[in-house]
Amino acid sequence: MAKPAPVTPGTVERFARPMSVLAGAMFVWKMVRRSCLLSLRQQLNDLAGRFFRHQSGDAYEQAKKYLGDRCARRARQLRAGSTPGGDRFVLSLGDGEEVTDEYRGATVWWYSVPAPLRRQDAGRTYRLVFHRRHRELVVSSYLPHVCREGRAVIVANRRRKLFTNSGESFAAIDARARRGRVPGRYSGRSIWRHVAFEHPSTFETLAMDPAKKKDIMDDLDAFRNGKEYYARVGKAWKRGYLLHGPPGTGKSTMIAAMANYLDYDIYDVELTSVYANADLRRMFIQTTSKSIIVIEDIDCSLDLTGKRKKKKHPAPSDWKASKVRLSGMLNFIDSLWSACGGERAIVFTTNHAEMLDPALIWRGRMDKHIEMSYCCFEVFRFLAKNYLAVDTHPLFDDVRRAAAAVDEGSCLAGLVKALQRGVLGKGG
Repeated sequence: MAKPAPVTPGTVERFARPMSVLAGAMFVWKMVRRSCLLSLRQQLNDLAGRFFRHQSGDAYEQAKKYLGDRCARRARQLRAGSTPGGDRFVLSLGDGEEVTDEYRGATVWWYSVPAPLRRQDAGRTYRLVFHRRHRELVVSSYLPHVCREGRAVIVANRRRKLFTNSGESFAAIDARARRGRVPGRYSGRSIWRHVAFEHPSTFETLAMDPAKKKDIMDDLDAFRNGKEYYARVGKAWKRGYLLHGPPGTGKSTMIAAMANYLDYDIYDVELTSVYANADLRRMFIQTTSKSIIVIEDIDCSLDLTGKRKKKKHPAPSDWKASKVRLSGMLNFIDSLWSACGGERAIVFTTNHAEMLDPALIWRGRMDKHIEMSYCCFEVFRFLAKNYLAVDTHPLFDDVRRAAAAVDEGSCLAGLVKALQRGVLGKGG
């Protein structure tokens, strides 16, 4: 039997060197893997947060804003995010961070608890710790205080939006969902598209008779603060406004002033892009509270005069046309579906209110009719002050007498004569 070769120092060195290299490589790989997993986990957390942020409850969002506003200075680790407008940063507690808060002599501890990687659908949470003797104070007073302050921060950072319905119909969205291109039964996709609403119009800059302007503002205040009233009388928290008058009298400017006064979003409905009554109902469901739903020039958008023409064989060009009817509009305004959510104002504008079906604009649906008329003397004086910085002028008395004596018909007749003189002058 052959004897094993003796182990020499050279042999040991020859085996020890690769083993040390292998051990070092394994150590480095372990550290790299741990670092990469932490980095990957953080990226997955951020990515999942974008998808599951809408699942966070209102209480969580309010606590998050409250802690970021009140306790961020005492935190060691923060998360930074931008406001909806992107004009400044908003801070919140980082994962695993702990801060303290004082309230009426009681000290409470807040812990930011990240969701486990395998349960991102649970979302992030906060853990609140306090002494048992402060239980009644925390539950009955402190937590409502956190919610109120958090809501105030959310409102302060909120950026209002102007929505419009896209040209794609719900039928097309549902068809793609059935083909598997979009997940979900109805795809979950909103038909609304939005941009930031930055219209500068306010009631202070609106040229209108002061008494009429105050009446509108008082009505808006009563609507905005009428949650208890609508609940008491058993009505949905909504109100309809009909703006009617000649073209160019400021109906769109009035809508912008109303939105700025109420601090509401605007949903601008393009009826010619709505293909069925059911689509109109689904659009309404996708609107949010604290919003103004606007249909401009409703007398031109659809045939809502109540006089229907029945077609036995519609032309091919009409197959994809809007099939919204008066019944669909009535259901849109005050059916059972209109009670979904609350605090919505519905505004119609028209140049010819007399052409609309009376059922559409009666006071139970369009609760307040606002006539946008031509310029009177008070409005003229307001415009002179805004545009020319002129409060008084010797000619103001002449303007007052002329405005009182001249009606709309004579103004238009004078305009036609002036245009005719201009045309004849050029021809000569």
